[in-house]
Amino acid sequence: MTDQSDPSAIPMPEGAADIIDTDYEIGQDNITAQVGPFGLDIHNPVFVISGLTIVGFVVLTLMFQNSVEPMFNGLRSWLTSSFDWFFLGAANVFVILCLVLIVTPLGKVRIGGKEATPDYSYAGWFAMLFAAGMGIGLMFFGVSEPISHYASSIAGMTQEGGARTDWAPLGAATVENEAIRLGMAATIFHWGLHPWAIYAVVALSLAIFSFNKGLPLTMRSIFYPLLGERVWGWPGHVIDTLAVFATLFGLATSLGFGAAQANAGLDFLFGIGDTETSKIILILAITAVALLSVLAGLDAGVKRLSEINMLLAAALLLFIILVGPTIAILTGFFKNLAAYAEYLPALSNPFGREDDNFRQGWTAFYWAWWISWSPFVGMFIARVSRGRSVREFVICVLLIPSVVSVLWMTAFGGTALSQILQDGLTTVKEAPLELKLFEMLAALPLAQITSFIGIVLVIVFFVTSSDSGSLVIDTITAGGKVNAPVSQRVFWCVFEGLVAITLLVGGGLGALQAMAVSTGFPFAILLLLACVALYKGLANEPR
Repeated sequence: MTDQSDPSAIPMPEGAADIIDTDYEIGQDNITAQVGPFGLDIHNPVFVISGLTIVGFVVLTLMFQNSVEPMFNGLRSWLTSSFDWFFLGAANVFVILCLVLIVTPLGKVRIGGKEATPDYSYAGWFAMLFAAGMGIGLMFFGVSEPISHYASSIAGMTQEGGARTDWAPLGAATVENEAIRLGMAATIFHWGLHPWAIYAVVALSLAIFSFNKGLPLTMRSIFYPLLGERVWGWPGHVIDTLAVFATLFGLATSLGFGAAQANAGLDFLFGIGDTETSKIILILAITAVALLSVLAGLDAGVKRLSEINMLLAAALLLFIILVGPTIAILTGFFKNLAAYAEYLPALSNPFGREDDNFRQGWTAFYWAWWISWSPFVGMFIARVSRGRSVREFVICVLLIPSVVSVLWMTAFGGTALSQILQDGLTTVKEAPLELKLFEMLAALPLAQITSFIGIVLVIVFFVTSSDSGSLVIDTITAGGKVNAPVSQRVFWCVFEGLVAITLLVGGGLGALQAMAVSTGFPFAILLLLACVALYKGLANEPR
Protein backbone atom coordinates (compact mmCIF):
# COMPACT_ATOMS: atom_id res chain seq x y z
CA MET A 1 0.00 0.00 0.00
CA THR A 2 1.33 3.44 -0.91
CA ASP A 3 2.30 5.68 2.00
CA GLN A 4 0.30 8.80 1.15
CA SER A 5 2.03 10.89 3.79
CA ASP A 6 5.22 10.82 1.74
CA PRO A 7 5.04 12.40 -1.74
CA SER A 8 8.09 10.43 -2.85
CA ALA A 9 6.15 7.20 -2.32
CA ILE A 10 3.35 8.10 -4.74
CA PRO A 11 3.74 6.15 -7.99
CA MET A 12 4.12 8.01 -11.28
CA PRO A 13 0.75 7.91 -13.12
CA GLU A 14 0.40 7.09 -16.78
CA GLY A 15 0.96 10.16 -18.94
CA ALA A 16 3.42 11.78 -16.55
CA ALA A 17 6.35 10.56 -18.62
CA ASP A 18 5.50 13.17 -21.24
CA ILE A 19 6.56 15.80 -18.71
CA ILE A 20 8.81 14.02 -16.25
CA ASP A 21 11.08 12.20 -18.66
CA THR A 22 13.62 11.18 -16.04
CA ASP A 23 13.34 8.97 -12.99
CA TYR A 24 12.13 10.91 -9.97
CA GLU A 25 14.85 9.29 -7.87
CA ILE A 26 17.43 11.40 -9.74
CA GLY A 27 15.77 14.55 -8.50
CA GLN A 28 15.14 13.04 -5.09
CA ASP A 29 18.85 12.31 -4.62
CA ASN A 30 19.64 15.93 -5.35
CA ILE A 31 16.97 17.37 -3.11
CA THR A 32 17.10 14.98 -0.18
CA ALA A 33 17.09 16.81 3.12
CA GLN A 34 20.19 16.55 5.27
CA VAL A 35 20.40 16.20 9.00
CA GLY A 36 22.26 19.16 10.42
CA PRO A 37 23.09 20.57 13.84
CA PHE A 38 20.49 20.52 16.62
CA GLY A 39 18.57 17.78 14.82
CA LEU A 40 17.40 20.09 12.02
CA ASP A 41 16.43 18.33 8.79
CA ILE A 42 17.79 20.98 6.46
CA HIS A 43 18.00 21.33 2.72
CA ASN A 44 21.19 23.16 1.88
CA PRO A 45 21.56 25.82 0.67
CA VAL A 46 17.90 26.95 0.95
CA PHE A 47 17.74 26.60 4.73
CA VAL A 48 21.14 28.19 5.30
CA ILE A 49 20.64 31.15 2.94
CA SER A 50 17.09 31.95 4.00
CA GLY A 51 17.79 31.39 7.70
CA LEU A 52 20.94 33.55 7.79
CA THR A 53 19.30 36.27 5.68
CA ILE A 54 16.33 36.49 8.02
CA VAL A 55 18.59 36.61 11.07
CA GLY A 56 20.66 39.37 9.45
CA PHE A 57 17.49 41.28 8.53
CA VAL A 58 16.23 41.15 12.11
CA VAL A 59 19.56 42.30 13.56
CA LEU A 60 20.11 45.16 11.10
CA THR A 61 16.54 46.44 11.37
CA LEU A 62 16.72 46.53 15.15
CA MET A 63 20.14 48.27 15.02
CA PHE A 64 18.98 51.04 12.66
CA GLN A 65 15.38 51.58 13.73
CA ASN A 66 15.40 55.32 13.05
CA SER A 67 16.69 54.89 9.49
CA VAL A 68 14.66 51.98 8.19
CA GLU A 69 11.14 53.43 8.50
CA PRO A 70 11.50 56.00 5.66
CA MET A 71 13.29 53.37 3.59
CA PHE A 72 10.42 50.89 4.01
CA ASN A 73 7.77 53.50 3.22
CA GLY A 74 9.66 54.69 0.14
CA LEU A 75 10.08 51.12 -1.10
CA ARG A 76 6.38 50.38 -0.88
CA SER A 77 5.42 53.65 -2.56
CA TRP A 78 7.83 53.10 -5.45
CA LEU A 79 6.77 49.51 -6.12
CA THR A 80 3.03 50.14 -5.99
CA SER A 81 3.20 53.30 -8.11
CA SER A 82 5.61 51.91 -10.72
CA PHE A 83 4.25 48.39 -11.07
CA ASP A 84 0.57 48.70 -10.23
CA TRP A 85 -0.28 47.70 -13.82
CA PHE A 86 1.79 44.55 -13.45
CA PHE A 87 0.13 43.43 -10.21
CA LEU A 88 -3.38 44.02 -11.61
CA GLY A 89 -2.60 42.33 -14.91
CA ALA A 90 -1.04 39.28 -13.25
CA ALA A 91 -4.04 38.81 -10.94
CA ASN A 92 -6.38 38.94 -13.95
CA VAL A 93 -4.39 36.14 -15.59
CA PHE A 94 -4.83 33.94 -12.52
CA VAL A 95 -8.61 34.46 -12.48
CA ILE A 96 -8.93 33.66 -16.19
CA LEU A 97 -6.87 30.48 -15.81
CA CYS A 98 -9.06 29.27 -12.93
CA LEU A 99 -12.25 29.86 -14.92
CA VAL A 100 -10.75 27.98 -17.88
CA LEU A 101 -9.94 24.99 -15.65
CA ILE A 102 -13.54 24.86 -14.41
CA VAL A 103 -15.15 24.69 -17.86
CA THR A 104 -12.61 22.60 -19.82
CA PRO A 105 -11.94 18.82 -19.70
CA LEU A 106 -8.83 19.54 -17.63
CA GLY A 107 -11.20 19.90 -14.69
CA LYS A 108 -11.73 16.13 -14.67
CA VAL A 109 -8.17 15.41 -13.50
CA ARG A 110 -8.10 14.14 -9.91
CA ILE A 111 -5.46 15.30 -7.45
CA GLY A 112 -3.49 12.23 -6.40
CA GLY A 113 -4.54 10.09 -9.35
CA LYS A 114 -7.77 8.55 -10.61
CA GLU A 115 -8.27 6.37 -7.53
CA ALA A 116 -7.44 8.99 -4.89
CA THR A 117 -10.01 9.79 -2.21
CA PRO A 118 -10.25 12.95 -0.06
CA ASP A 119 -8.32 12.98 3.21
CA TYR A 120 -10.76 15.38 4.92
CA SER A 121 -14.50 15.95 4.97
CA TYR A 122 -15.95 19.04 3.31
CA ALA A 123 -16.51 20.67 6.72
CA GLY A 124 -12.93 20.17 7.88
CA TRP A 125 -11.55 21.10 4.45
CA PHE A 126 -13.54 24.35 4.20
CA ALA A 127 -12.57 25.32 7.75
CA MET A 128 -8.85 24.96 7.02
CA LEU A 129 -9.18 26.75 3.65
CA PHE A 130 -10.84 29.75 5.19
CA ALA A 131 -8.79 29.98 8.37
CA ALA A 132 -5.49 29.78 6.49
CA GLY A 133 -6.58 32.02 3.62
CA MET A 134 -7.55 35.38 5.08
CA GLY A 135 -9.02 35.09 8.55
CA ILE A 136 -7.08 37.95 10.17
CA GLY A 137 -7.65 40.17 7.14
CA LEU A 138 -11.42 39.81 7.24
CA MET A 139 -11.47 40.67 10.92
CA PHE A 140 -9.25 43.72 10.41
CA PHE A 141 -10.78 45.10 7.21
CA GLY A 142 -14.38 43.81 7.44
CA VAL A 143 -15.61 47.07 8.97
CA SER A 144 -12.84 49.52 8.09
CA GLU A 145 -12.52 48.96 4.34
CA PRO A 146 -16.17 49.52 3.30
CA ILE A 147 -16.16 52.73 5.34
CA SER A 148 -12.92 53.92 3.74
CA HIS A 149 -14.09 53.22 0.18
CA TYR A 150 -17.50 54.79 0.84
CA ALA A 151 -15.84 57.97 2.14
CA SER A 152 -13.49 58.25 -0.84
CA SER A 153 -16.28 57.40 -3.28
CA ILE A 154 -18.68 60.00 -1.91
CA ALA A 155 -15.90 62.58 -1.99
CA GLY A 156 -15.03 61.75 -5.59
CA MET A 157 -18.61 61.66 -6.77
CA THR A 158 -19.35 65.09 -5.38
CA GLN A 159 -16.14 66.76 -6.50
CA GLU A 160 -16.66 70.16 -8.10
CA GLY A 161 -20.35 69.97 -7.32
CA GLY A 162 -21.19 67.17 -9.73
CA ALA A 163 -21.25 63.40 -9.86
CA ARG A 164 -18.36 61.47 -11.36
CA THR A 165 -19.23 59.83 -14.66
CA ASP A 166 -16.03 57.89 -15.31
CA TRP A 167 -17.04 54.94 -13.13
CA ALA A 168 -20.69 54.49 -14.00
CA PRO A 169 -23.73 56.67 -14.74
CA LEU A 170 -25.76 57.36 -11.63
CA GLY A 171 -29.13 57.42 -13.33
CA ALA A 172 -31.90 57.79 -10.79
CA ALA A 173 -29.81 56.58 -7.89
CA THR A 174 -28.63 59.11 -5.38
CA VAL A 175 -24.96 59.92 -5.09
CA GLU A 176 -24.93 58.45 -1.59
CA ASN A 177 -26.45 55.13 -2.63
CA GLU A 178 -24.07 54.83 -5.54
CA ALA A 179 -21.14 55.61 -3.25
CA ILE A 180 -22.25 52.73 -1.00
CA ARG A 181 -22.49 50.40 -3.99
CA LEU A 182 -19.08 51.42 -5.27
CA GLY A 183 -17.54 51.19 -1.80
CA MET A 184 -18.87 47.65 -1.29
CA ALA A 185 -17.90 46.59 -4.82
CA ALA A 186 -14.35 47.84 -4.27
CA THR A 187 -14.15 45.97 -0.97
CA ILE A 188 -15.45 42.72 -2.46
CA PHE A 189 -13.01 43.14 -5.35
CA HIS A 190 -10.13 42.88 -2.87
CA TRP A 191 -11.54 39.82 -1.08
CA GLY A 192 -13.28 37.92 -3.87
CA LEU A 193 -12.17 36.09 -6.99
CA HIS A 194 -8.72 37.60 -7.47
CA PRO A 195 -7.03 36.68 -4.17
CA TRP A 196 -8.52 33.20 -4.14
CA ALA A 197 -7.45 32.67 -7.76
CA ILE A 198 -3.87 33.43 -6.70
CA TYR A 199 -4.11 30.84 -3.94
CA ALA A 200 -5.80 28.31 -6.22
CA VAL A 201 -3.09 28.48 -8.89
CA VAL A 202 -0.29 27.87 -6.39
CA ALA A 203 -2.15 25.20 -4.45
CA LEU A 204 -3.26 23.27 -7.53
CA SER A 205 0.22 23.43 -9.08
CA LEU A 206 1.84 22.08 -5.92
CA ALA A 207 -0.78 19.37 -5.53
CA ILE A 208 -0.54 18.13 -9.12
CA PHE A 209 3.25 18.03 -9.30
CA SER A 210 3.57 16.46 -5.86
CA PHE A 211 0.67 14.01 -5.61
CA ASN A 212 0.31 13.16 -9.32
CA LYS A 213 3.86 13.48 -10.63
CA GLY A 214 5.68 12.24 -7.55
CA LEU A 215 7.84 15.34 -7.07
CA PRO A 216 8.70 16.89 -3.69
CA LEU A 217 6.12 19.18 -2.13
CA THR A 218 8.06 22.39 -2.72
CA MET A 219 7.80 25.37 -5.06
CA ARG A 220 10.63 24.30 -7.36
CA SER A 221 8.70 21.18 -8.41
CA ILE A 222 6.12 23.33 -10.21
CA PHE A 223 8.73 24.47 -12.72
CA TYR A 224 9.95 21.04 -13.81
CA PRO A 225 8.18 21.28 -17.20
CA LEU A 226 10.04 24.54 -17.87
CA LEU A 227 13.45 23.93 -16.24
CA GLY A 228 13.84 20.17 -16.30
CA GLU A 229 16.69 18.84 -14.14
CA ARG A 230 17.81 22.40 -13.39
CA VAL A 231 15.13 22.60 -10.70
CA TRP A 232 17.46 20.50 -8.53
CA GLY A 233 20.26 23.08 -8.94
CA TRP A 234 20.61 26.81 -8.32
CA PRO A 235 17.49 27.85 -10.25
CA GLY A 236 15.46 25.66 -7.90
CA HIS A 237 17.31 26.96 -4.86
CA VAL A 238 16.47 30.54 -5.88
CA ILE A 239 12.78 29.66 -6.37
CA ASP A 240 12.50 28.00 -2.96
CA THR A 241 14.42 30.78 -1.21
CA LEU A 242 12.12 33.42 -2.74
CA ALA A 243 9.17 31.33 -1.55
CA VAL A 244 10.55 31.35 2.00
CA PHE A 245 11.03 35.14 1.96
CA ALA A 246 7.59 35.76 0.45
CA THR A 247 5.90 33.48 2.96
CA LEU A 248 7.70 34.90 5.97
CA PHE A 249 7.13 38.58 5.14
CA GLY A 250 3.57 38.04 3.90
CA LEU A 251 2.78 36.21 7.10
CA ALA A 252 4.52 38.85 9.23
CA THR A 253 2.25 41.48 7.65
CA SER A 254 -0.84 39.53 8.67
CA LEU A 255 0.52 38.95 12.16
CA GLY A 256 1.16 42.68 12.45
CA PHE A 257 -2.45 43.47 11.53
CA GLY A 258 -3.67 40.80 13.94
CA ALA A 259 -1.54 42.06 16.81
CA ALA A 260 -2.65 45.66 16.25
CA GLN A 261 -6.33 44.69 16.24
CA ALA A 262 -6.14 42.25 19.16
CA ASN A 263 -4.29 44.83 21.24
CA ALA A 264 -6.82 47.54 20.32
CA GLY A 265 -9.65 45.21 21.32
CA LEU A 266 -8.06 44.30 24.65
CA ASP A 267 -7.48 47.98 25.38
CA PHE A 268 -11.08 48.75 24.37
CA LEU A 269 -12.43 46.13 26.79
CA PHE A 270 -9.90 46.06 29.61
CA GLY A 271 -7.82 49.24 29.25
CA ILE A 272 -4.46 47.45 28.98
CA GLY A 273 -2.99 50.29 26.88
CA ASP A 274 -2.43 50.42 23.15
CA THR A 275 1.34 50.75 22.95
CA GLU A 276 4.16 49.25 20.96
CA THR A 277 5.29 47.33 24.04
CA SER A 278 1.88 45.76 24.56
CA LYS A 279 1.80 44.68 20.90
CA ILE A 280 5.22 43.06 21.26
CA ILE A 281 4.13 41.21 24.39
CA LEU A 282 0.99 40.08 22.59
CA ILE A 283 2.97 38.74 19.61
CA LEU A 284 5.31 36.87 21.98
CA ALA A 285 2.40 35.35 23.90
CA ILE A 286 0.52 34.27 20.78
CA THR A 287 3.70 32.89 19.22
CA ALA A 288 4.08 30.75 22.34
CA VAL A 289 0.54 29.43 21.85
CA ALA A 290 1.36 28.75 18.20
CA LEU A 291 4.34 26.69 19.35
CA LEU A 292 1.98 24.49 21.35
CA SER A 293 -0.13 24.03 18.23
CA VAL A 294 3.04 23.12 16.29
CA LEU A 295 3.86 20.45 18.85
CA ALA A 296 0.31 19.07 18.63
CA GLY A 297 0.62 18.44 14.87
CA LEU A 298 -1.53 19.22 11.82
CA ASP A 299 -4.69 17.30 12.71
CA ALA A 300 -4.70 17.96 16.45
CA GLY A 301 -3.39 21.53 16.13
CA VAL A 302 -4.29 23.48 12.99
CA LYS A 303 -7.33 21.44 12.01
CA ARG A 304 -8.94 21.60 15.46
CA LEU A 305 -8.21 25.30 15.94
CA SER A 306 -9.52 26.04 12.43
CA GLU A 307 -12.79 24.27 13.15
CA ILE A 308 -13.20 26.11 16.47
CA ASN A 309 -12.51 29.41 14.76
CA MET A 310 -15.00 28.71 11.99
CA LEU A 311 -17.71 28.01 14.57
CA LEU A 312 -16.94 31.26 16.39
CA ALA A 313 -16.76 33.23 13.13
CA ALA A 314 -20.09 31.74 11.96
CA ALA A 315 -21.70 32.57 15.31
CA LEU A 316 -20.45 36.17 15.21
CA LEU A 317 -21.58 36.57 11.60
CA LEU A 318 -25.04 35.18 12.41
CA PHE A 319 -25.28 37.51 15.41
CA ILE A 320 -24.48 40.56 13.26
CA ILE A 321 -27.09 39.52 10.69
CA LEU A 322 -29.80 38.98 13.32
CA VAL A 323 -29.28 42.06 15.51
CA GLY A 324 -28.00 44.40 12.80
CA PRO A 325 -30.02 45.75 9.88
CA THR A 326 -31.13 42.23 8.90
CA ILE A 327 -33.19 43.05 5.83
CA ALA A 328 -30.56 45.46 4.53
CA ILE A 329 -27.85 42.82 4.98
CA LEU A 330 -29.80 40.06 3.23
CA THR A 331 -30.87 42.23 0.32
CA GLY A 332 -27.51 43.97 0.29
CA PHE A 333 -25.75 40.64 -0.28
CA PHE A 334 -27.32 40.32 -3.72
CA LYS A 335 -27.06 44.03 -4.46
CA ASN A 336 -23.37 43.99 -3.59
CA LEU A 337 -22.78 40.96 -5.81
CA ALA A 338 -24.45 42.84 -8.66
CA ALA A 339 -22.37 45.96 -7.94
CA TYR A 340 -19.22 43.83 -7.87
CA ALA A 341 -20.05 42.37 -11.29
CA GLU A 342 -20.87 45.82 -12.67
CA TYR A 343 -17.71 47.53 -11.47
CA LEU A 344 -15.35 44.57 -11.90
CA PRO A 345 -14.08 45.57 -15.38
CA ALA A 346 -13.20 49.10 -14.22
CA LEU A 347 -11.73 47.99 -10.89
CA SER A 348 -9.50 45.33 -12.50
CA ASN A 349 -8.32 47.48 -15.42
CA PRO A 350 -4.48 47.51 -15.16
CA PHE A 351 -4.21 50.73 -17.15
CA GLY A 352 -7.07 52.71 -15.65
CA ARG A 353 -6.26 56.15 -14.33
CA GLU A 354 -9.50 57.05 -12.58
CA ASP A 355 -8.13 56.71 -9.05
CA ASP A 356 -4.38 56.30 -8.51
CA ASN A 357 -4.77 56.14 -4.73
CA PHE A 358 -7.20 53.23 -4.94
CA ARG A 359 -5.23 51.30 -7.53
CA GLN A 360 -1.79 51.86 -5.97
CA GLY A 361 -2.55 52.33 -2.29
CA TRP A 362 -5.11 49.55 -2.06
CA THR A 363 -5.21 47.12 -4.97
CA ALA A 364 -1.50 46.88 -5.83
CA PHE A 365 -0.67 46.36 -2.15
CA TYR A 366 -3.40 43.75 -1.72
CA TRP A 367 -2.34 41.77 -4.78
CA ALA A 368 1.31 41.85 -3.68
CA TRP A 369 0.24 40.74 -0.19
CA TRP A 370 -1.85 37.86 -1.52
CA ILE A 371 0.97 36.83 -3.88
CA SER A 372 3.49 36.87 -1.05
CA TRP A 373 1.07 34.76 1.00
CA SER A 374 0.48 32.32 -1.86
CA PRO A 375 3.32 29.85 -1.11
CA PHE A 376 2.06 29.62 2.46
CA VAL A 377 -1.65 29.32 1.72
CA GLY A 378 -1.10 27.38 -1.51
CA MET A 379 1.09 24.71 0.04
CA PHE A 380 -1.21 24.36 3.02
CA ILE A 381 -4.26 24.00 0.75
CA ALA A 382 -2.38 21.50 -1.42
CA ARG A 383 -1.56 19.32 1.58
CA VAL A 384 -5.21 19.02 2.61
CA SER A 385 -6.77 18.69 -0.88
CA ARG A 386 -5.72 15.25 -2.10
CA GLY A 387 -8.57 13.34 -3.72
CA ARG A 388 -10.46 16.35 -5.11
CA SER A 389 -10.96 16.77 -8.85
CA VAL A 390 -9.47 19.90 -10.41
CA ARG A 391 -12.95 21.25 -11.14
CA GLU A 392 -14.15 20.54 -7.60
CA PHE A 393 -10.96 22.02 -6.19
CA VAL A 394 -11.12 25.26 -8.18
CA ILE A 395 -14.85 25.79 -7.60
CA CYS A 396 -14.48 25.26 -3.86
CA VAL A 397 -11.27 27.26 -3.44
CA LEU A 398 -12.30 30.08 -5.79
CA LEU A 399 -16.05 30.52 -5.50
CA ILE A 400 -17.15 29.36 -2.05
CA PRO A 401 -14.69 31.50 -0.01
CA SER A 402 -15.47 34.45 -2.30
CA VAL A 403 -19.19 34.15 -1.57
CA VAL A 404 -18.52 33.88 2.16
CA SER A 405 -16.29 36.96 1.95
CA VAL A 406 -19.10 38.89 0.23
CA LEU A 407 -21.52 37.92 3.00
CA TRP A 408 -18.98 38.83 5.68
CA MET A 409 -18.22 42.25 4.21
CA THR A 410 -21.90 42.93 3.62
CA ALA A 411 -22.80 42.09 7.21
CA PHE A 412 -19.94 43.85 8.98
CA GLY A 413 -19.36 46.72 6.57
CA GLY A 414 -23.06 47.20 5.86
CA THR A 415 -23.89 47.34 9.57
CA ALA A 416 -21.18 49.93 10.18
CA LEU A 417 -22.35 52.07 7.26
CA SER A 418 -25.93 51.85 8.54
CA GLN A 419 -24.79 53.04 11.97
CA ILE A 420 -23.02 55.99 10.37
CA LEU A 421 -25.66 57.01 7.83
CA GLN A 422 -28.90 56.02 9.53
CA ASP A 423 -28.04 56.35 13.23
CA GLY A 424 -25.54 59.22 12.97
CA LEU A 425 -22.90 57.24 14.89
CA THR A 426 -19.57 59.01 14.46
CA THR A 427 -17.36 56.84 16.69
CA VAL A 428 -17.11 54.06 14.09
CA LYS A 429 -16.18 56.49 11.35
CA GLU A 430 -13.57 58.33 13.42
CA ALA A 431 -11.96 55.31 15.10
CA PRO A 432 -8.54 54.01 13.95
CA LEU A 433 -8.67 51.10 11.50
CA GLU A 434 -7.86 48.47 14.12
CA LEU A 435 -10.61 49.74 16.45
CA LYS A 436 -13.50 50.13 13.99
CA LEU A 437 -14.74 46.53 14.49
CA PHE A 438 -15.08 47.00 18.24
CA GLU A 439 -16.75 50.41 17.89
CA MET A 440 -19.30 48.82 15.55
CA LEU A 441 -19.93 45.97 18.02
CA ALA A 442 -20.24 48.46 20.89
CA ALA A 443 -23.39 49.89 19.29
CA LEU A 444 -25.05 46.44 19.27
CA PRO A 445 -26.45 44.32 22.13
CA LEU A 446 -24.08 42.11 24.16
CA ALA A 447 -21.15 44.28 23.12
CA GLN A 448 -18.78 42.98 25.81
CA ILE A 449 -19.35 39.36 24.81
CA THR A 450 -19.15 39.89 21.06
CA SER A 451 -16.07 42.09 21.37
CA PHE A 452 -14.36 39.39 23.42
CA ILE A 453 -15.31 36.80 20.79
CA GLY A 454 -13.84 39.11 18.17
CA ILE A 455 -10.55 39.25 20.07
CA VAL A 456 -10.50 35.46 20.42
CA LEU A 457 -11.12 35.11 16.69
CA VAL A 458 -8.21 37.40 15.84
CA ILE A 459 -5.90 35.55 18.24
CA VAL A 460 -6.85 32.07 17.01
CA PHE A 461 -6.52 33.18 13.38
CA PHE A 462 -3.13 34.51 14.44
CA VAL A 463 -2.19 31.12 15.93
CA THR A 464 -3.38 29.05 12.97
CA SER A 465 -1.60 31.34 10.52
CA SER A 466 1.65 31.15 12.46
CA ASP A 467 1.46 27.38 12.84
CA SER A 468 0.50 26.80 9.20
CA GLY A 469 3.17 29.21 8.00
CA SER A 470 5.91 27.48 9.98
CA LEU A 471 4.73 24.15 8.56
CA VAL A 472 5.02 25.47 4.99
CA ILE A 473 8.43 27.13 5.43
CA ASP A 474 9.64 23.99 7.16
CA THR A 475 8.55 21.88 4.20
CA ILE A 476 10.25 24.19 1.67
CA THR A 477 13.55 24.39 3.55
CA ALA A 478 13.55 20.61 4.09
CA GLY A 479 13.40 20.05 0.33
CA GLY A 480 9.72 19.14 0.19
CA LYS A 481 9.69 16.61 3.02
CA VAL A 482 6.44 16.79 4.96
CA ASN A 483 7.67 15.05 8.10
CA ALA A 484 10.75 17.07 9.03
CA PRO A 485 11.62 17.26 12.75
CA VAL A 486 9.35 19.38 14.91
CA SER A 487 12.37 21.37 16.11
CA GLN A 488 12.73 22.85 12.65
CA ARG A 489 9.14 24.02 12.56
CA VAL A 490 9.61 25.50 16.02
CA PHE A 491 12.59 27.46 14.66
CA TRP A 492 10.51 29.04 11.91
CA CYS A 493 7.53 29.68 14.18
CA VAL A 494 9.78 31.66 16.53
CA PHE A 495 11.30 33.65 13.69
CA GLU A 496 7.90 34.53 12.23
CA GLY A 497 7.12 36.25 15.52
CA LEU A 498 10.54 37.91 15.63
CA VAL A 499 10.18 39.28 12.10
CA ALA A 500 6.72 40.67 12.90
CA ILE A 501 8.09 42.34 16.04
CA THR A 502 11.12 43.67 14.19
CA LEU A 503 9.06 45.26 11.44
CA LEU A 504 6.61 46.78 13.93
CA VAL A 505 9.50 48.29 15.89
CA GLY A 506 11.34 49.38 12.75
CA GLY A 507 8.46 51.05 10.95
CA GLY A 508 5.04 49.92 12.10
CA LEU A 509 2.43 48.54 9.69
CA GLY A 510 4.00 50.53 6.85
CA ALA A 511 7.20 48.48 7.16
CA LEU A 512 5.21 45.24 7.22
CA GLN A 513 3.35 46.25 4.07
CA ALA A 514 6.56 47.32 2.33
CA MET A 515 8.20 43.94 2.83
CA ALA A 516 5.08 42.11 1.64
CA VAL A 517 5.09 44.17 -1.57
CA SER A 518 8.83 43.81 -2.14
CA THR A 519 8.69 40.00 -1.94
CA GLY A 520 5.38 39.81 -3.80
CA PHE A 521 6.78 41.51 -6.91
CA PRO A 522 9.42 38.91 -7.94
CA PHE A 523 7.13 36.11 -6.86
CA ALA A 524 4.39 37.36 -9.18
CA ILE A 525 6.75 36.76 -12.11
CA LEU A 526 7.29 33.19 -10.94
CA LEU A 527 3.55 32.61 -10.63
CA LEU A 528 2.92 33.70 -14.22
CA LEU A 529 5.45 31.09 -15.34
CA ALA A 530 3.79 28.59 -13.02
CA CYS A 531 0.53 29.03 -14.97
CA VAL A 532 2.27 27.69 -18.08
CA ALA A 533 3.79 24.79 -16.14
CA LEU A 534 0.42 23.91 -14.58
CA TYR A 535 -1.29 23.76 -17.96
CA LYS A 536 1.42 21.46 -19.30
CA GLY A 537 1.14 19.25 -16.24
CA LEU A 538 -2.64 18.91 -16.43
CA ALA A 539 -2.65 18.34 -20.20
CA ASN A 540 -0.73 15.09 -19.72
CA GLU A 541 -2.77 13.74 -16.82
CA PRO A 542 -5.31 10.92 -17.26
CA ARG A 543 -8.86 12.22 -16.76
